[in-house]
Amino acid sequence: MMKTTLIIVSFLYSLAFISAQNSPSLSSYVNPFIGTGGTGHTFPGATLPHGMVQLSPDTRTEGWESCAGYYYSDKEILGFSHTHLSGTGVPDLGDILVLPFTGTPQIQRYSNNKPYIKSSIDKKTEQAKPGYYSVELQDSKIKAELSCTDRVGWHRYSFQDPPDSKIFLDLQHRDELIEASLQTTNNREITGYRISKGWARKQHVYFVMQFSADVEVIDQSIGKYSWILKANLTDKKSLLIKVGISPVSVEGARKN
Repeated sequence: MMKTTLIIVSFLYSLAFISAQNSPSLSSYVNPFIGTGGTGHTFPGATLPHGMVQLSPDTRTEGWESCAGYYYSDKEILGFSHTHLSGTGVPDLGDILVLPFTGTPQIQRYSNNKPYIKSSIDKKTEQAKPGYYSVELQDSKIKAELSCTDRVGWHRYSFQDPPDSKIFLDLQHRDELIEASLQTTNNREITGYRISKGWARKQHVYFVMQFSADVEVIDQSIGKYSWILKANLTDKKSLLIKVGISPVSVEGARKN
């Protein structure tokens, strides 16, 4: 009797295991675009449960609908930043903006003189799932892909014209900037910090940004903390960028 019971239990366990193996992951049912229209105030970008990084596209900075930085019906983006609020109804964050592009940057200015660049996006190419976001930037024909770990944002930008690959790096994006720093530590690394005033009165974000290819600063005239970078992609099409952040120090961001 005991032997028969063990055989039955073993058989049922095997069926359960096979069923689990053939079932889709629960995360496949998640739609990160839910709440990104109307006044849901959510964002579709890459994040992990309780993660420090929320790497996501920003389409607007003004108006109540901009609380999370993204509004679904928008067909242009300002870039990709590393921190976002979800469902708050109060705007804040949007730290460390990155936008890949080619050609001559079309710099525009807000009423407070902060610079920005916009790029059209192909909404048909936009994808989002837990921990991943991608879209094609129409103006420069660049495929942008975002992912993350708990404390690091990962970017991959695939250029159709690699020799003309450029990056707009902006610490003035969104909230009032109280204090900031940007510096190159070598040909493949930039470090800095941003202290801003928004919903949080004095929010600190420190970062270490590393590139898979050599980059150089080609324009600092746009703003002291708004740089144009040129990437050396003559022998490859994709640029990888990883950005570690910390609320404490650049050393903490490097460890992260």
